[in-house]
Amino acid sequence: MELLYKSTRDADKTVTASQAILKGLASDGGLFVPVEIPKLDVDLDELKEMSYQETAYQVMKRFLTDFTEEELRHCINSAYDEKFDTTEIAPLVEVNDGVFHLELFHGATIAFKDMALSILPHLMTTAAKKNHADHEIVILTATSGDTGKAAMAGFADVPGTKIIVFYPKNGVSRVQELQMVTQKGVNTAVVAIHGNFDNAQSGVKKMFEDQALAAELAKAGYQFSSANSINIGRLVPQVVYYVYAYAKLLQKGEIAKGEEINVTVPTGNFGNILAAYYAKQMGLPIAKLICASNENKVLFDFFETGVYDKNRDFVLTSSPSMDILISSNLERLIYQVAGQDAQKDCELMKALNTEGKYEITGEMKAGLKDFVGGYATEEQTSQAIHDTYQRNGYVMDTHTAVASYVSEQYRKETGDAKKMVVASTASPYKFARSVMTSIDSKYEGMDDFALIEELKKVSGVEIPNAVKEIMDAKVLHNRECDVDQMEQTVKAILKVEA
Repeated sequence: MELLYKSTRDADKTVTASQAILKGLASDGGLFVPVEIPKLDVDLDELKEMSYQETAYQVMKRFLTDFTEEELRHCINSAYDEKFDTTEIAPLVEVNDGVFHLELFHGATIAFKDMALSILPHLMTTAAKKNHADHEIVILTATSGDTGKAAMAGFADVPGTKIIVFYPKNGVSRVQELQMVTQKGVNTAVVAIHGNFDNAQSGVKKMFEDQALAAELAKAGYQFSSANSINIGRLVPQVVYYVYAYAKLLQKGEIAKGEEINVTVPTGNFGNILAAYYAKQMGLPIAKLICASNENKVLFDFFETGVYDKNRDFVLTSSPSMDILISSNLERLIYQVAGQDAQKDCELMKALNTEGKYEITGEMKAGLKDFVGGYATEEQTSQAIHDTYQRNGYVMDTHTAVASYVSEQYRKETGDAKKMVVASTASPYKFARSVMTSIDSKYEGMDDFALIEELKKVSGVEIPNAVKEIMDAKVLHNRECDVDQMEQTVKAILKVEA
């Protein structure tokens, strides 16, 4: 049976999965959601014996029903190959008693975004063929550090596509920035904006919603799509690794069939934890979804009070991919807990846009009972890295450390001893300075590349190719612009006359 998609802001119009992937964002500014969450009707005993690729097929075929088996398997096998440095693709490592880190950083750009952005170009080009798209697809993306590089690596030199990435100048780590500005590919462009990630994200969404701009670009032979997690083609592949993690715990004998686990996710734009929620809705035995924030704790406050309020100071932290005050994907959850009421969703999103905040009803708040919010300060994040290393020699990055601290606090405060999966979202090599100075203050005076060498000694983990490549790579992109110049910059890159 075909599963259709609709916008969170318009209950009446539906599109196919491939159309939703191709468009990225609905023309009314809403996000595409499945009309219903499909059931994972595969026996867990079968799932536990499957490879990552086989698991991906079982999950994704239930969401992407207008892709043939041959098309979907081709996309999956093209994505999850030797680009990953382990055949497991997403290994599970027990870091504390009953706490397992799901390592999502073994792909080409050493961050969890590779898990979805390795497959999105294949889904996108397949969707373009299916829908006889005759315009060149322009992937327009805002990044808080990781999406940009992973998207560019995925789309570099893919025929029929161009990719333009906006990132906040001085708002990402040195390694993250170097990964982006040294990216090869005739169809890639990177722009540093003078502002923060929320400015970049809002600017990109504004361009998506601008019908006059869409018409102008269509005339020049272009159409926008997105590699951000607002694209359902990003979100569906993320559901896979939670199913895979559960199956592997079962295979290892860590849990009994049907036993519930908890999941903690370091959260900025909300897509990664929403994917875990979708896995739970499919029937995966997940009890609590623990949403871990850094000092930009807008989501923690939302889960505590039911009020989402972005009117606060923006804090630059050591976990920059979570330095976000407008969590785009939260809209999909809001729509769900509002009983799929597009009108209610529109009303709340309008309030966010005009007043910078909204409050959900008591009934909607009851629909969030599976979620728990937690946050870690900069000091607590650093301490978590230090203590974990002291305890067992395991080195984690700053984002994972936020989740690790929050999961530990949750277990202490509640006494809930269920097995815990922590989404480990980046290699410590991406944030070597913050990681090494947390382990020992003696590293504070060293330069970035010396720290990388020290991290290799401390962790016993080889320096990933993604880092080796940037050590002497040439800077290819040096564009910068103000927030209000984003549209004009896109036109200049695409050589569309103003």
